[in-house]
Amino acid sequence: MTSPPLPTSPALARACWTVRPGHAELRPETLPPLAPGQVRVRSLFGAVSRGTEGLVWRGEVPTSEWQRMRAPFQAGDFPGPVKYGYINVGRVEDGPAALRGQEVFCLHPHQDVYQVPADAVLPLPAGLPPQRAVLAALLETAINALWDAPPRVGDRVAVVGGGALGLLVAWLAARVPGCTVQVVDTQPARAAIAAALGAGFALPQAAAATATGDADLVVHTSGQAEGLATALQLAGQEATVLELSWYGSRAVPVPLGQAFHARRLVLQSSQVGSVAAPQRPRWTHRRRLALALQLLAAPELDVLVTHAAPFDALPQVLARLAGGGDAGDVLCHRIDYA
Repeated sequence: MTSPPLPTSPALARACWTVRPGHAELRPETLPPLAPGQVRVRSLFGAVSRGTEGLVWRGEVPTSEWQRMRAPFQAGDFPGPVKYGYINVGRVEDGPAALRGQEVFCLHPHQDVYQVPADAVLPLPAGLPPQRAVLAALLETAINALWDAPPRVGDRVAVVGGGALGLLVAWLAARVPGCTVQVVDTQPARAAIAAALGAGFALPQAAAATATGDADLVVHTSGQAEGLATALQLAGQEATVLELSWYGSRAVPVPLGQAFHARRLVLQSSQVGSVAAPQRPRWTHRRRLALALQLLAAPELDVLVTHAAPFDALPQVLARLAGGGDAGDVLCHRIDYA
């Protein structure tokens, strides 16, 4: 009778912690010996989920949401110290033979080496560049959103907010036959990116001035109260406004006067933590994430990864993206570990 293999040796790692609101730092840690059924992953690339991680960095996660907002493999608690994040692409260094050496995606906080159960990682589809795979979590959110409020053949769709998430929503909606999609954003430079993804573009003032209230579906992703007001203005009779922005502890005014009731609008929320109700009986989180990775085969999505920085600079990147600095030109900010 052969004895089971011994666990592999401990390993040193570094992880990014939000120590307190407004301050992040890299901290060392020692990983325990790898247990049976686990994989040890060395990170290649990550990315910052700008909206959610900004709320975490600023300490704006409401107390009522501390448990629901926990990320997979999060360490610590809100408001801090907390190790947060959920976008990681790495290579399996050790673990089951079938996974060893494979490039994988994992919903893991920012850390250069980590170990998780083997079923927590998803191998990248053949040919998918790992640099593009950092978009998987955002695309998964966009998929779930359009399951919550699916555009139909020939619909007119407006997406208010031309960040990475909004542009991914627009890209998906533009693939529905006959759909016309318009991205509405305050930055004119987003027009070229929207066009590359098959969508039109308008500034909010122009969209509002020419609005005929005929959009069949409006998706709001700007994270700003002004954007939500624009979204409601663009919606057609009995149309749905799908709210993807999450405001944390901020109070947001919603203009529910004027023609909101007369036009019988639907204001609907969407959140990626649960699989959208129409798909929930058949889809798991893992299947949904695998779909996102499969759809990332599209090379035009590379335009969404606009910035990159080394892992050592991540605390400064978080401060720039979340702290009100000059970061308006950033869509997806990649983190390079090597």
